[in-house]
Amino acid sequence: MSLQPISTATLLSQLRWRYATKQFDPHKKIDPLHWEALEQSLILTPTSYGLQPYRFLVITDPSIRAQLVAASFGQSQPADCSHFLVIAAREKNTETDVDHYLNQVAITRGIDVSSLNGFKRLLINDIVQGPRSQISLEWASRQAYIALGNFLTASALLQIDTCPMEGFISARYDEILHLTGSGFQSVIACAAGHRSSEDPAAKLPKVRFPAHHLIQHY
Repeated sequence: MSLQPISTATLLSQLRWRYATKQFDPHKKIDPLHWEALEQSLILTPTSYGLQPYRFLVITDPSIRAQLVAASFGQSQPADCSHFLVIAAREKNTETDVDHYLNQVAITRGIDVSSLNGFKRLLINDIVQGPRSQISLEWASRQAYIALGNFLTASALLQIDTCPMEGFISARYDEILHLTGSGFQSVIACAAGHRSSEDPAAKLPKVRFPAHHLIQHY
């Protein structure tokens, strides 16, 4: 199948269309096929070494979402949106995590896992025993933010509204979502759905510095 890129005009118009939605219409739900594509966009996110050191929690249960509102300083997006996404990052990388990943590589590519021993040593020496092992959660959180960016762009292209959220009590989220003691910690969330016609933020001009302020060519 020959793929054709979308036009630059379409790309930019959709990115200009999106904004951090403050009020969602609770009666408008994301089409299941669109949500399935968005979940795939999360899975397809590139990560360092390809390790995917995170988990994606999709919250649709109203009772759980009500608890998340309280843990989000009263922000209503977790309850009013169609789907609420929480990205949890791995707190510590272990040799077991490395083996699990390399087994997946071997299965996917039809190779013997022993052929990846050199790659395994590299991973162990870097993220399990090396200096980066001391900042495992921070490193995994960086990967989580790549996934968030991918999700925001994919949502905009499908004309689905989003609101990324850092304004929540992570420890409380972890309790509600049974992450405490799991080896993962909530680091970022994102509400997704369709904007309310009464959301005043939708009418506000998008504020961005001009290109010459942000981009340097060498």
